[in-house]
Amino acid sequence: MAETAVSANRLELLQIADAVAREKSIDKMVVLQAMEDAIQRAARSRYGSENDIRAEIDPKTGEMRLQRLLEVVDNVENEHTQISLKDASRRNPAARVGDFIAEPLPPIDFGRIAAQNAKQVIVQKVREAERERQYNEYKDRVGDIVHGLVKRVEYGNVIVDLGRGEAILRRDETLPRETVRNGDRIRAYIYDVRREQRGPQIFLSRTHPSFMAKLFAQEVPEVYDGIVEIVSVARDPGSRAKIAVRSKDSSIDPVGACVGMRGSRVQAVVNELQGEKIDIIPWSPDAATFIVNALAPAEVTKVVLDEEAERIEVVVPDDQLSLAIGRRGQNVRLASQLTGWDIDIMTEAEESERRQKEFAERTQTFMEALDVDEMIAQLLASEGFDSIEEVAFVPVDDIAEIEGFDEGTAEELQMRAREYLDRVAAENDKRRRELGVEDALADIDGMTPAILVALGENDVKTVEDLAGCATDDLVGWTERQKGEVVKHEGYLSHIEVSAVDAERLIMAARVKAGWISPEEAEPDAEIEDAEVEGGDSAADQEGTA
Repeated sequence: MAETAVSANRLELLQIADAVAREKSIDKMVVLQAMEDAIQRAARSRYGSENDIRAEIDPKTGEMRLQRLLEVVDNVENEHTQISLKDASRRNPAARVGDFIAEPLPPIDFGRIAAQNAKQVIVQKVREAERERQYNEYKDRVGDIVHGLVKRVEYGNVIVDLGRGEAILRRDETLPRETVRNGDRIRAYIYDVRREQRGPQIFLSRTHPSFMAKLFAQEVPEVYDGIVEIVSVARDPGSRAKIAVRSKDSSIDPVGACVGMRGSRVQAVVNELQGEKIDIIPWSPDAATFIVNALAPAEVTKVVLDEEAERIEVVVPDDQLSLAIGRRGQNVRLASQLTGWDIDIMTEAEESERRQKEFAERTQTFMEALDVDEMIAQLLASEGFDSIEEVAFVPVDDIAEIEGFDEGTAEELQMRAREYLDRVAAENDKRRRELGVEDALADIDGMTPAILVALGENDVKTVEDLAGCATDDLVGWTERQKGEVVKHEGYLSHIEVSAVDAERLIMAARVKAGWISPEEAEPDAEIEDAEVEGGDSAADQEGTA
């Protein structure tokens, strides 16, 4: 009768382990391991924690064995964990020093407190195993779309049951004006899976730009197959979005493929995103063309690119200004996010006014620097001369060719321009000395008095000071913050020194300071390439749309 009861207990133990493993989607052996740990703890509290007690549960029969491990040693120092070779040989003639002898212990009866402690150990171990399984299962699924049931809503955050785990859709990752109730089925994008103190957290989003890209991949076979590529996505969640697409097969129209027959494909995505309007833009390798496409439905008459700063000025007809900007700046903001360029929009009237202002400023500069009347200054400005340096150092024939000028006039203008530049250089040199900029810095090849003054005003006064600078310190840098391009000024930004020239100055200073050898000062190939592609940083490239 007693044997029957024991058999039933063994069977029950395995059934419990099986049920827990199935419910928590973890390995049955993990549950049995947790039970063994719980029994070990209870046995140690019964027989003494100084003993090395092991519990084993047979996964086939459910039979439980309790043993005390004793290490075989020459001299016993701790009788609870060690046994002499002589005593061990009596139990097992083959025993050697360093072996372990297992001493069977009688089964223990769990008291109420021991049972409670054992239960807590098992629950804790099972929970840890469940969390590890959940983390391992979802850590490689970042970027996937998942379906789930809304379990509960807490302070606007939605807890979603994914079947084999729980995820959180935070309030700021849900679409505006979207109402979610318990029991609703929901589709979302996994954008992060990370371990936290309370276990792995799966973070979902319905506002992430990649969510829209993944939805198109589900609705458009060409996107799923990789024939049509979604290059970039910009979203104002719940309101409007723009996606840029290109086709790897010239026979397939990428925009048409994404729109579908009578708009069926794009409408399926729109419905999932609570009516979010989607503009599908054809991508172009030419930045100007791509930006003009991105500003649709507004018409553009002209663009002026500044490739180094990734900034573009877009000129639109007066009646198209509000359409190009969009409600609360939405259209231009999304176009900027889509293309990665900072976009300035102006009307034809504003551009004309700006050009007139620049023309007037150049005319005034020529009048003052060259001591000429307004008509001659205007002729120089209208012929495209931008600076006194240009007048001073272009071939004399370029000036003589201007209508109403002759060679004598051209030579006189060049002489006056050079005299003016010499005066400015002398004033800058005087200012440089007042600032305490050392002469050794002036000896660096490519250094000018204007650069020396700018460096001195920014506390760069020795060769070592310049050697310790980075290129960004001199020419500034741009970074994207919340979709907006922010430009940070450098020490020489107002002098329009290119990144390559700034790099050369710094390297020359490092050689002069003895930090590096002349061979190590070769210019950075990447910066050289960028300079060749982008052209002179002071020159804007113009194109018409």
